[in-house]
Amino acid sequence: MIFDIEMIGSFYREMPSKLAEVRKKLQRPLTVSEKILYTHLYPGNAVNSFTRGSDYVDFAPDRVAMQDATAQMALLQFMMAGKDQTAVPSSVHCDHLIMAKAGAEADMKTASAGNKEVYDFLSTVCNKYKIGFWNPGAGIIHQIVLENYAFPGGMMIGTDSHTPNAGGLGMVAIGVGGADAVDVMTGMAWELKMPRLIGIKLTGKLSGWASPKDIILKVAGMLTVSGGTGCIVEYFGEGAESLSATGKGTICNMGAEIGATCSLFGYDEAMARYLTATGRKEVAELALGIGEHLRSDIEVLTEPEKYYDQYFEINLSELEPYINGPFTPDLATPISKMKEAAEKNGWPVNIEVGLIGSCTNSSYEDISRAASVVKNALAVNLSAKAEFKITPGSEQIKHITERDGYLKLFEEIGGEVFANACGPCIGQWDRKGADKNPVNSVIHSFNRNFAKRTDGNPNTNAFVASPEIVTAIAIAGKLTFNPLTDTLINKNGEAVRIAEPSGYELPPNGFGKIDNGYQKPSGEGRNVDIAIAPGSDRLQPLAPFNEWDGRDYNDLPLLIKAKGKCTTDHISMAGVWLKYRGHLENISNNYMIGAINSFNGKANEILNQLSGGYAAVPAVARAYKSAGMGSVVVGEENFGEGSSREHAAMEPRYLNVKAVLVKSFARIHETNLKKQGILPLTFSDKGDYDKIMEKDRISIAGLNELAPGKPVRIIIKHADGTSAEILAKHTYNESQIDWFRAGSALNLIRKSNAK
Repeated sequence: MIFDIEMIGSFYREMPSKLAEVRKKLQRPLTVSEKILYTHLYPGNAVNSFTRGSDYVDFAPDRVAMQDATAQMALLQFMMAGKDQTAVPSSVHCDHLIMAKAGAEADMKTASAGNKEVYDFLSTVCNKYKIGFWNPGAGIIHQIVLENYAFPGGMMIGTDSHTPNAGGLGMVAIGVGGADAVDVMTGMAWELKMPRLIGIKLTGKLSGWASPKDIILKVAGMLTVSGGTGCIVEYFGEGAESLSATGKGTICNMGAEIGATCSLFGYDEAMARYLTATGRKEVAELALGIGEHLRSDIEVLTEPEKYYDQYFEINLSELEPYINGPFTPDLATPISKMKEAAEKNGWPVNIEVGLIGSCTNSSYEDISRAASVVKNALAVNLSAKAEFKITPGSEQIKHITERDGYLKLFEEIGGEVFANACGPCIGQWDRKGADKNPVNSVIHSFNRNFAKRTDGNPNTNAFVASPEIVTAIAIAGKLTFNPLTDTLINKNGEAVRIAEPSGYELPPNGFGKIDNGYQKPSGEGRNVDIAIAPGSDRLQPLAPFNEWDGRDYNDLPLLIKAKGKCTTDHISMAGVWLKYRGHLENISNNYMIGAINSFNGKANEILNQLSGGYAAVPAVARAYKSAGMGSVVVGEENFGEGSSREHAAMEPRYLNVKAVLVKSFARIHETNLKKQGILPLTFSDKGDYDKIMEKDRISIAGLNELAPGKPVRIIIKHADGTSAEILAKHTYNESQIDWFRAGSALNLIRKSNAK
């Protein structure tokens, strides 16, 4: 079936006239991102020449997608909004709560039983509000979206940071917090600062061991984890057109690792082929009819330096495979330099486990190329030296790769197939022995590799590579193995090479038709009771946050001054904590437990200014809250990078944190804090971070005069009786200041719907 064909057709019919109006106003050529953004302005908003990186703009996305971990809190918030159904097509995907341990079948049984109350809650909410529901085992949200929902020129938001995966089909798809999703589902405008644009021209063509994954691994090394913040990355050129749609999706998916708002490619024949193969030929034909509007203007493509804020070129013919990591996805090492880098940095070179799949690399093309590596290795009598795990992206992909013999090949070399879910990619991996925290190395084709991310072990050195390279290195058992040049000793004692991989862009025998796990809304919403068991420790109805009382924040104790990298994994860990994603009180017990206290270098051990002793971060925050006190969190650069975790903003709000003061924010986290009524502030002088002492009391003055562009005064009182006054910046506009005054953005939505 084709989802939303009427909506897609209507958009395509209107797009040319909308762009004519935009061109008349702007009087210049347009990039594909601009075409999509300007044709998705919220109704009633005038077309203006918005300033990139400065002007906030109201948009009207076509769709909302939610995964089960974030959907719980998003839907709990939507339930408070007073609506009968969502204003735009929306979907929920059960992919995050399935623990990888004993193989697909056993793990699915365990998840279905252990998460039953959450799945029942999500299923009933979806039925009540006419939301599409994808059952556990159906697949990972981004793969399902690419196979079913994404369409060229569309605009989507999703409550997962890798939502940009849909850019592989030419869609502006942006990861957001649950409160943003509620805005769109209730029919309100969705606000975004007009992104800056990064253009990357791809020339040449990939060959041999190089893959689309290596493009984004190289880009991550070029731009770093924050280099794309506030930007849309556009890829174009003959090299871009030579890539499959799923290969494009891989690149866009992992654009989250450079902080990009999203990434995308213009519409081309590869996208048309994929749409047709996945049963959406009508969409492909409609897109072809307005193809010129789904690509950047010719002037942009011929003189890109004039139209992008940053511009780069990559010659795919010269690109070699990369391995990124450990502990950060932007530490990029060409495979030819890995032996030297590993020796220099003292990385453990014995690979314990190789893992392929996930939302980033589980297409038919990925699996077929990895399977060819296995087939080539078996042909020369090689066996895998490391454990080998495979995570299909969807039931559709699992079905056809099993049908075509690829999963059997993996099993021949000792591979184990996990459920069609996120699993190890997000820490949902019950890895034997990980609790003993051994120093070890793994390599995977996932997107993120922060400390503890994969298995909860801070000493696991996780490296990121393409499925082909992961498979080859799992066979070799050595991080330093380069399949382009090196030999291995086979079972017969012979030195042999693994032949270059090959694969198929699309399944030669088609995708087939299966039960894909989709639950269509019943249409009986008014008669559906939402399933929340009384006394549940996993689900808890929300209560509105209090409105701002109109007073300055005075003498707030410092809660924690975080040192170094502080991602959403540090702020609100995943893994075992996923079970509490629908229970704000319980999940708040993981707030900042992974952050490093700058005063003692320890995690989850901070000073309680009331008792004088040291305790866990959540315990100290609760002590302050019980005493009627707020608190302040301080951090460094790119604070809150990583997953678009709503909870990383809702937990501090629940624990009465009033402000977060840092050197710089990751985009999504800053917005999430604003939505929940917390002040996200940045040091006007980054050196002022050093002025914050462990026993400080912090006052934030002049909040009645909070205004766009106006710095905020902060008074720091030290324990020795001295004090300092500094200035902090913020990025609030007028409507966002209303969120702060109301106590949260949701409070404003509820009031509006009550009129």
